[in-house]
Amino acid sequence: MDIYLPIAGMSVNALLIVALGGLVGLLSGMFGVGGGFLTTPLLMFYGIPPTVAVASATTQITGASVSGVYAHLRRDGVDFKMGGVMIAGGSVGSIAGAGLFRLLQSSGQIDLVIGTLYVILLGGIGGLMLKDALVALGWIKLDSDAQPRPRHNRWVAGLPGRWRFYSSGLYVSPLAPLILGFVAGVMTVLLGIGGGFILIPAMIYLLGMAARVVVGTSLVMILAVSAVTTMVHAMTTQAVDIVLAGLLLLGGVVGAQYGAMLTTRLKPDLLRLALAGIILLVALRMLLGLAWQPDEIFSIEYL
Repeated sequence: MDIYLPIAGMSVNALLIVALGGLVGLLSGMFGVGGGFLTTPLLMFYGIPPTVAVASATTQITGASVSGVYAHLRRDGVDFKMGGVMIAGGSVGSIAGAGLFRLLQSSGQIDLVIGTLYVILLGGIGGLMLKDALVALGWIKLDSDAQPRPRHNRWVAGLPGRWRFYSSGLYVSPLAPLILGFVAGVMTVLLGIGGGFILIPAMIYLLGMAARVVVGTSLVMILAVSAVTTMVHAMTTQAVDIVLAGLLLLGGVVGAQYGAMLTTRLKPDLLRLALAGIILLVALRMLLGLAWQPDEIFSIEYL
């Protein structure tokens, strides 16, 4: 069953795209991540232009984050003050990222930049997750004399103008979450990711936030910033394909329900190990795609 994507300018198998959204939704439900960091590379592997893949994946993230935010609101698991500061930084980052996106797009380097950033990002995150999973499973041992990790980073603790964030139990400068939000906003525009798999470790290890509000606050920030990013892409790059985003959302909603069911039956450390393996495989595939010489070195683009 083929369907035409008006912005991508190509026909795709609708059932395959729904299945792709379902796979990402399954992983999202199992591992508690937004899935955008896998959606964009998989769409690119299918042949969707990187600019359209990035913008449409951002639209999917916006829709998929709503239910997660609602669930955490009912548990009082959101620090709105912290989230507001991060959203402010993320909104500015989205605008700055859109300018950078257009600059790279006009220079013809956007595909190379997106691919390179994904290889670096997924390789680093996948490597760290793999190490943590192997340590948790007891397959590798760490030095028993290692010093305990401080609650938050020294650089964050030394920033001026501290505020009290009561829900998170923190007394830190708002500059730290503002900068973190800005970086997440730029990455959301450039890579089409919600950034939860980066934001959550940063909020825990850099800011020292309480675990009970980390996920909910991250989702609020991701929801707001991805919504702004979707509008920015729609008005500047015109790369949002609503048909593609709708198909991905349809599969993602169903897949997330089954993923949540599987988490109760599988060991969390094994799930983390599996996710690390998937991330590293995607990074390796993207690296090979950048390094291999294509069959056709030149292509013709119709403007």
